[in-house]
Amino acid sequence: MLLTIDVGNTHTVLGLFDGEDIVEHWRISTDARRTADELAVLLHGLMGMHPLLGDELGDGIDGIAICSTVPSVLHELREVTRRYYGDVPAVLVEPGIKTGVPILMDNPKEVGADRIINAVAAVDLYGGPAIVVDFGTATTFDAVSARGEYAGGVIAPGIEISVEALGVRGAQLRKIELARPRSVIGKNTVEAMQAGILYGFAGQVDGVVNRMARELAGAGGDPDDVTVIATGGLAPMVLGEASVIDEHEPWLTLIGLRLVYERNISRA
Repeated sequence: MLLTIDVGNTHTVLGLFDGEDIVEHWRISTDARRTADELAVLLHGLMGMHPLLGDELGDGIDGIAICSTVPSVLHELREVTRRYYGDVPAVLVEPGIKTGVPILMDNPKEVGADRIINAVAAVDLYGGPAIVVDFGTATTFDAVSARGEYAGGVIAPGIEISVEALGVRGAQLRKIELARPRSVIGKNTVEAMQAGILYGFAGQVDGVVNRMARELAGAGGDPDDVTVIATGGLAPMVLGEASVIDEHEPWLTLIGLRLVYERNISRA
């Protein structure tokens, strides 16, 4: 089986693939202070709960694919693969890795690995043109051309960042639960903040995606031909309110990691 690891700024998502099917997944907090040994113990504990894997670290794992937006964690995971999974083929997404998606950016090396991986999965699952909206620490909007190229994107503050900022900078405001309010017009401070976050971000998604779709479609093109895919841990909160989202794929990054692993291992 293939172990995929997507390290984000706030959370790390792990997925276990049996062929093309994801058979198990976990979400843990990202801690840049964890050492390779601590990460190995954590992986062993999680995978030890799966009935198809053995009791020893690495039993049943045939390959590993990793992408990370946190360089220090990527360094430690590299050490994990070397020390604890030395006989298992591993692909770490970094410059030089074959993805099959051309990157049309001024400096391709500065694009987050997870954003490229999302584009890989979007092209494979839905084709282009497409827009991936990833609701994570930041809300990112990534454009894929009709030819399957990564065309660029938009980065906005994420939902949780905005909630924390309101609680810190507002003298009479506080941290709130991310939940759907009873109505748009809040009857108390908490509901008013929840409405602002939920409907504000839904409006942001609709506005940004519509502008991106028009640009992707180009002169004479139809923006409705652009497929909009939502992913990320906070996507379910906005799905029912943003009108432009066509597909929800919670494991988009993990699927992209599987595809990149297959392309690089088959090439090796």
